[in-house]
Amino acid sequence: MAFSSHLLSSQSFFKSHNLSSSLRRRQSLLCPLPLVLPTPSLKKLSSRQWRDIGFIARVEEKRKTSSFSPDPDPETEPSDNELLDESGNCDPLCSLDDVSSQYFEANYQPKTDVLKAMAVFGLAFAGTAAINHSWVAANQNVAMVLVFVLGYAGIIFEESLAFNKSGVGLLMAVCLWVIRSIGAPSTEIAVTELTRANAEVSEIVYFLLGAMTIVEIVDAHQGFKLVTDNITTRNPRTLLWVVGFVTFFLSSVLDNLTSTIVMVSLLRKLVPPSEYRKLLGAVVVIAANAGGAWTPIGDVTTTMLWIHGQISTLEIMKGLFVPSVISLAVPLSLMSLTSEVNGSSQKSSGLLASEQIAPRGKLVFGVGLGALVFVPVFKALTGLPPYIGILLGLGVLWILTDAIHYGESERQKLKVPQALSRIDTQGVLFFLGILLSVSSLEAAGVLRELANYLDQHIPSIELIATAIGVASAIIDNVPLVAATMGMYDLTSFPQDSEFWQLIAFCAGTGGSMLIIGSAAGVAFMGMEKIDFFWYLHKVSGFAFAGYAAGIITYLAARNLHLPVLPDSVVAHIPFVSGS
Repeated sequence: MAFSSHLLSSQSFFKSHNLSSSLRRRQSLLCPLPLVLPTPSLKKLSSRQWRDIGFIARVEEKRKTSSFSPDPDPETEPSDNELLDESGNCDPLCSLDDVSSQYFEANYQPKTDVLKAMAVFGLAFAGTAAINHSWVAANQNVAMVLVFVLGYAGIIFEESLAFNKSGVGLLMAVCLWVIRSIGAPSTEIAVTELTRANAEVSEIVYFLLGAMTIVEIVDAHQGFKLVTDNITTRNPRTLLWVVGFVTFFLSSVLDNLTSTIVMVSLLRKLVPPSEYRKLLGAVVVIAANAGGAWTPIGDVTTTMLWIHGQISTLEIMKGLFVPSVISLAVPLSLMSLTSEVNGSSQKSSGLLASEQIAPRGKLVFGVGLGALVFVPVFKALTGLPPYIGILLGLGVLWILTDAIHYGESERQKLKVPQALSRIDTQGVLFFLGILLSVSSLEAAGVLRELANYLDQHIPSIELIATAIGVASAIIDNVPLVAATMGMYDLTSFPQDSEFWQLIAFCAGTGGSMLIIGSAAGVAFMGMEKIDFFWYLHKVSGFAFAGYAAGIITYLAARNLHLPVLPDSVVAHIPFVSGS
């Protein structure tokens, strides 16, 4: 770690002094080790070593003033031999490197990597021995719960452990299914269960891959500028509401992560860095999560429930539209009263005009959006699973982009093969690992036992759904919803029952209460460098108020039999009554 930190420090030093690649190339040719300038040793450098650094700066300045050409003339550039002094010794570049080389030899510990590798292999062998122990076969459920808890702890603390959660999820899934095969009455039964689980999980994975690729193609063509360019107001309070509801409806068609990235990128061009811009970004997070809760394609959790038959398109839209609007409107109303909004005066940065939509971007935006919206229609018309509809849309968009960009070699990034390289593949693999892990617990009967325990101690389904929503602010909502689907089947709660609609709403909007509770919040946190405690202090209370208001609205409408989405509106939605 010490060597790597100093290496990063030296790289930052060279970037700050704009050292040319040619100088670095020559230095690497003349000296056997890379130039590393350890930051803690700067104060200990001798006067000659400081002169060495000055020499580097003067050579670089001479290079910059002598020519601005990216490819300098080899006849005018000094040769490698010119970097040697009259005695044939290395010039100050190499002298400086001698210092860093000595520091490296004194402080680098080559055993570190070996120890890490040995630890990983040791854990692998220990895990293999433990899984094959007779205790595992006799106590299958306990062993599976322990593996799941350990794996999920690795996912939660991925930043501290420096392990990617996708890799941890996949390893956890494999270990759980191995334990299941050992504890099952026979291997054939375990294979049958795995085949059935794989068929269900694959539908979600195929759907996500298709939808994410379509969104990436539209984004590559700058298609979302057609939406964001229409935001012209600069009144702070009006902009707060406009950004909120544009994100709300955008997220109902796109996933909440993409909607957040699009809208936060827009805010960075509309509003200068300030507390007000942070608050607008928080509005984007709340709106993206609320907008994804009331449509079957707006969030991965509602998509999971829709694909497996717990909800249908029309009923989820009728039941959750108004509660989702309330869960956004309440935080917006409260935020409108804050000093950050009332005391803000915003001016356009003028950066929006510098970006141009790609050729045929409007056409690609229309076809891409139509492909996403057509999926429920396709399911209602054919009865086929939703992933077939999304693959149809992807195929059409693929052929279209190949046709309109034929022969344009400079626009390869606008085509599907390049889009496939940019989608969040590791996120899809994370979903795969989590869903396979949960399906193993379902096959072993662990989730059924948990459901029976909750029914005995928490008889109210409203409290169960609300608790799942609160937990989703800390734990990823995908495994929570997947576990809930395994705990309760359609015989316990039929399609479109109050329980499934509450699960869709609570799991979708509950993640807004903490910035780490949703993919939208994590994206906002990274793009704007938001502190966890800033969001907790400034936003979490507003998000909780909206979450509670949305649940109260849903329960009131359900118990009083109020139509939360008027039938006149529903009548204009084609082909969705049976989807």
